[in-house]
Amino acid sequence: MQQRELGKSGLKVPAMGLGCMTMTPIYGAPDDERSIATIHRAIELGANFIDTSDMYAQGKNEELVGRAIAGRREHVILATKFGNLRFPDGSTGVSGKPEYVVEACEKSMQRLGVDFFDLYYIHRIDPDVPIEDTVGAMVKLKEQGKIGYLGLSEAGAQTIRRAHATHPIAALQTEYSLWSRDVEAEILPTCRELGIGFVPYSPLGRGFLTATIKSLDDLAEKDRRRDMPRFQDGNRETNVKLLATLEAVAEKNRCTPAQAALAWVLAQGKDVVPIPGTKRPERVDENVAALEVALDANDMAQLDATFPPGVARGTRYPAGGMKRVGL
Repeated sequence: MQQRELGKSGLKVPAMGLGCMTMTPIYGAPDDERSIATIHRAIELGANFIDTSDMYAQGKNEELVGRAIAGRREHVILATKFGNLRFPDGSTGVSGKPEYVVEACEKSMQRLGVDFFDLYYIHRIDPDVPIEDTVGAMVKLKEQGKIGYLGLSEAGAQTIRRAHATHPIAALQTEYSLWSRDVEAEILPTCRELGIGFVPYSPLGRGFLTATIKSLDDLAEKDRRRDMPRFQDGNRETNVKLLATLEAVAEKNRCTPAQAALAWVLAQGKDVVPIPGTKRPERVDENVAALEVALDANDMAQLDATFPPGVARGTRYPAGGMKRVGL
């Protein structure tokens, strides 16, 4: 497996990781045994940069990952996140309070059955708590030997700078794909200036860039994507038209549209490490095989022309979710 260093942090990870959010009921009903087999397959292939969060299914995803990595911890680069809250009644919130950082870490360790996280992220920035205070609490966890590296998720450029000034940040995790390129304007350049690695989540546009979701009928009845603007009527039809170029590039390179989309992300820099999510072992094989897809200059130009920043119709999240990104 190809290795990439996250910025200048010293943390080396496989060039393709695995996001575990989809192993929850968010995109339809999951199968725990198949999800565990998916994590095992990723470890077997060396795509052992495993990413979860205490928010996914209110901690149940961490419990699932914990079962999957039991007896395999030494073969996993484990990342989890805190601070993005989802309550039993469905409401949401954020917390970056120092005391909460400690509490969240302890609970995540219990669920995952570990005593150390290779990488620990702030999942969403709390606008009511100075980022210096939140990072300061994370530094204490590092000093106690509980975490190896610090990360941010969906933070704005100024927050990234302030956090990094408090303690070196190893990675920023933010959505990035052919149809979500807004980070290229300021956030990605900031990370590169500071030597921070970039970890794109949803590098396949929540499955859209697999070119298999062209109608709402392609989504399960309780699939959360039905509530996301880009998948809804009026936006989806426009977005689907973008896929023709991706499908043509994939056909030329004898790969799937998903592999072509991942190859584009991988080509954005050696400091970029995508973590596509899946709950099926065969998709891990497909994603890892994208590392062998070499798009030429013409392929890249075609994709860039079809998918310029801002081309996707509709926001990434519903209005409530958009209020919590880029802070």
